[in-house]
Amino acid sequence: MAAVEYFCCQFLVHEPSFRGKFEPSPFIFYLLITLNRPLILASKSPRRSQLLREAGFDFTVQSFDIDESFPPDMPCQEVAPWLAQRKARASAVFIEDREIILSADSVVILDNVIYNKPADEAEAFDMLNKLSGRQHLVVTGVCLLSKEKEVVFAGHTKVWFAPMTPEEIWYYIRNWQPFDKAGSYGAQDWIGHCKITKIEGTFQNVMGLPVDLVYQALSQF
Repeated sequence: MAAVEYFCCQFLVHEPSFRGKFEPSPFIFYLLITLNRPLILASKSPRRSQLLREAGFDFTVQSFDIDESFPPDMPCQEVAPWLAQRKARASAVFIEDREIILSADSVVILDNVIYNKPADEAEAFDMLNKLSGRQHLVVTGVCLLSKEKEVVFAGHTKVWFAPMTPEEIWYYIRNWQPFDKAGSYGAQDWIGHCKITKIEGTFQNVMGLPVDLVYQALSQF
């Protein structure tokens, strides 16, 4: 709640169109001081940092690398929130007082198979060749963790790809190097501009964070 209220009030104070028209009362400043809580993003993803900044959140980045393997019999749509929870719990050492840890993990699912980050160009080509001309599902799991509370949830977005020729796939791999991205692609780059024909759900979720759900969860945390 703190992060959300902090942003909303700061917008009113600093947005040029409101300057001189809105004078926060001492009571509002008291709320800012008492409700604002430090937010720690437990992810090295530049895209998640970008999305949080664009949503107005103030945060720091601290994270631990974890083993991202998962039980082979786990249902595909449960993997991302499960990994997000593991990441948050591994980063719990950063909680000193009132901090909130925010962790996330994204997976691409096609035909009940999870496509994670590719190990090399050959695996990236194989993934994109299978996604070509098909509809797949992106699930991004999120975990919010503090000393007193833990909340886990996930965003779901269906994505449709236009067909891609082998030449287009190799062009994308060699120019965009998508080795740090689930499913071997980024919705914010060439694939998103030229080959995503339709989505059901939020674009931000495909980028790596369901910002709308994060905002709602933090406002109630």
